[in-house]
Amino acid sequence: MAIKYDLTDFRLFIKIAESESLSRGAEQCHMSVPAASNRIRNLEDHLGLKLLQRNPQGVKLTNEGKVYLHHARKITSQLEVLSGDLQEFAHGITGQLRLLANTTAITELLPNILGEYLQSHPNVHVEMKEKLSEEIVRTVREGGADLGIVSGNVITAGLQTLPFARSRLVVICPMDHPIAKFDNICFEECLPYPLISLLEGSAIHQFLMKEAEKLHATLNIRVQVASYDAIYRMVAANVGVAIIPELGFARHKGTRNIKQIKLTDNWAERNFQLCAENFEALPTFAREFCEILQSRYL
Repeated sequence: MAIKYDLTDFRLFIKIAESESLSRGAEQCHMSVPAASNRIRNLEDHLGLKLLQRNPQGVKLTNEGKVYLHHARKITSQLEVLSGDLQEFAHGITGQLRLLANTTAITELLPNILGEYLQSHPNVHVEMKEKLSEEIVRTVREGGADLGIVSGNVITAGLQTLPFARSRLVVICPMDHPIAKFDNICFEECLPYPLISLLEGSAIHQFLMKEAEKLHATLNIRVQVASYDAIYRMVAANVGVAIIPELGFARHKGTRNIKQIKLTDNWAERNFQLCAENFEALPTFAREFCEILQSRYL
């Protein structure tokens, strides 16, 4: 007997898997927990397979569940493509664009682009999340996002990529700071000094933590703030030094008492790329987003 698949089951399972929680997955699908539980139980009975392992912390995917998730994502993504392409002939393009990007892309490259894009695509919902480049590649490859924006030497095997911007990380410090006499400095030479950082959840904070670990060192964090604007104010007030995107500093050149120093480490030079499983298979509205990005920065 042929197995019948249900689109609601696909969407519910994706949300449960991504949140690792039956209750959060149900909530995101506007469904009660008992109803969601029954759907998953009926799905497993219908397939004759165990897809989820339940535990006090939430749920984990079985090997069979990972296969189901992979295909569920592909099927729902393809339906988005179909819907988006057909809507182009109806009352304007509609759809959802799932976008992942690192800290610099979100704070420096995307705000103006998103504003411009959403004005011309008012019926497109952009779901954007911040992650490290390695996580972005993995999630896009697994079908958990339509597009990713990554930088550095991250391996993108299995994905298509398009270049669109370049930047670098720099060190900023007060003009009377001991390192202010340098025009170039390496990351290791910055480690002894108190650092002003973004919050722990930010991708750039996690990236710098990993680079410090490679040197068998830790970051000497004095203050953590929620924005680059706050970082500039802290540095100007002589609280410490910071490592930031050069793109952002260009907007604050009028800030007195701050020196910019070139960071010489190879990873400080950052080439940004768009990545996707297949750009041609993306909905029209997603391809147009890529075109806007490239036209602005290339």
